[in-house]
Amino acid sequence: MMHITLIAGSNRHHAISTSILRYIENLLKSNNIPVSFIDLAAVQLPLFSPDSEVVPKEAELLITSVEQADGIILGTPEYHGSISGTLKNALDYLDNRHVAGKPFLTVSSAGGPLGVSSLLHLQSIIRNLHGIHCPEWISVGEGQSILDPNGLPQDKEILGRIDQAVEQFIALVKKLGHDSKHSEKVMMET
Repeated sequence: MMHITLIAGSNRHHAISTSILRYIENLLKSNNIPVSFIDLAAVQLPLFSPDSEVVPKEAELLITSVEQADGIILGTPEYHGSISGTLKNALDYLDNRHVAGKPFLTVSSAGGPLGVSSLLHLQSIIRNLHGIHCPEWISVGEGQSILDPNGLPQDKEILGRIDQAVEQFIALVKKLGHDSKHSEKVMMET
């Protein structure tokens, strides 16, 4: 069965990007797709150091969740034209062994009109990790991010865009991740 890992890359409580990921989590669950949700506001990772010989237990949780996922959804606020330092630190714990060939969907929220710069930076990081970026992405800008008490965006156009991007992402996961694992298993059994 397909499994999706969502990583909320803000350390701010009630972050818009995290709320959008929670909406996507509920959307996936309503379609009977199992998910893991890593909220970096709750799972605080030590600053990554390539010199460290021990992987912190919080990072092991992240790594295991990514390794077991068929697809990964990343959410970040846009800070100074880039991703949050919190998400960048988490991604530094990952390497090609954990990510290669896995599809990604990226989500950003911005104080300005759109958070495209952060999405472009994530696209570059995913490519360097040998992941596959979904052609769709989600960017919510100022004025579009008004949430109801349950964290649901009130802009119907944004909700439609999120639903469409998630649908395209799931189709990509089925083509590249989930189906290829099944095919690989069948080939190994024959």
